[in-house]
Amino acid sequence: MKAQDLKGKTIAFAGSGGLDSCTITRWLTDQGVKVVCFTADLGQPDEDDIEAIRSRMLAAGAVDFVMLPCRDAIAAIGVDVIQAQACYEGRYWNTTGIARCVLAKAMIEEMKQRGLTVFSHGATGRGNDQVRFQLITNMLAPEFDVYAPWRDESFLAQFPGRSEMIDFCQAKGLAITASKDKPYSTDANLLGLTHESGLLEDLKTPAQFVKPIMGCYPQDAPDQAEELSIRFEQGRPVAINGQTVSLVEAFLQTNAIGGKHGIGIGTHLVENRFVGIKSRGVYESPGVEILGTCYAYLLQLILDRRAREFYDQLSLLIAKQIYQGYWYDLATQMALRAIARTAELATGTITILVYKGTISFLSAVDVPHILYSEENASMEGVGEYNHSDSEGLLRVFGVSARVLATSGQVTLERNSQDLL
Repeated sequence: MKAQDLKGKTIAFAGSGGLDSCTITRWLTDQGVKVVCFTADLGQPDEDDIEAIRSRMLAAGAVDFVMLPCRDAIAAIGVDVIQAQACYEGRYWNTTGIARCVLAKAMIEEMKQRGLTVFSHGATGRGNDQVRFQLITNMLAPEFDVYAPWRDESFLAQFPGRSEMIDFCQAKGLAITASKDKPYSTDANLLGLTHESGLLEDLKTPAQFVKPIMGCYPQDAPDQAEELSIRFEQGRPVAINGQTVSLVEAFLQTNAIGGKHGIGIGTHLVENRFVGIKSRGVYESPGVEILGTCYAYLLQLILDRRAREFYDQLSLLIAKQIYQGYWYDLATQMALRAIARTAELATGTITILVYKGTISFLSAVDVPHILYSEENASMEGVGEYNHSDSEGLLRVFGVSARVLATSGQVTLERNSQDLL
């Protein structure tokens, strides 16, 4: 789909009020396209006045502006991510990827109410977001068309890069905060921030080149540690330091506490994008890091060996599915159903100590489904565990071990050679 195909039509455009959004909206308007701008309130910590986006987008030529209230939705889906421990290739909590799911779903629902059938976005042709928006729209509204300016030759001819977009907006008198000297770009929501591109593409640029928005770096954190307790009930954080909280409040409070102590600030990752190239990102997610770590401590207490192994496979699958835009497909929904069974058992209070970027376990109490037994685990002469009972167990294990030797599959000589 090209801009020329949209002349005289009204389309829905996912815009954040930034450089790309203003440029695309103005350019499409000049092409004779009517643009309705959709922005989601995702609790963006980098936006002091989210309503200011309305004036920027209307000034850029949008015929209408829709603010989608999504704070509760992003908090709820953030808990799903935590329950699945859905980190992509290390410690990236998929904060941007999962936010695209929330935005796209809310936007599609509103588009259907307004009779709009063209979903447009400003994601580039090199990134993951174009895949996420496309797949989510195709799955939730297969009758919709998707228009991506960054895949339109006429748009690319006029705007090969940020410099041309900045010149265009300045010539049109549009109020943008971007400048040619800005060293990187940022995407934000309640769950965390993603910093990428610009000078961050150079691996000689340290992660701490980024100026934190959600807190400070560990070396700048207070010298005094802070104790923090999180109460989970059936997998959901319901209280912090004994005070009842909503899901949104749980993220807001842990963001503030974690950010203050440098938790989850400046996480560096060179990741594999779905389109096949590597990309460097620097992430901030203090609240998710705190809640996710506490939940991980709780999981250690309630999952047996077989459940843990299966859980870890599901966790890896869900993390990849979110990153690639497949949150709403059957495989993810199947995996989430299984994860939900573990969440039903995840009740307990975890207390931690946060200090200069670190999280230390202090205690776990009131965990009704705990499998850990202090008596059974003890090396002292207590509990019901009888050491001599292991004799029969090890005789059984020894049968297969001896067969490996008698069959010649394992030999001392062969293993000695392998070590040379």
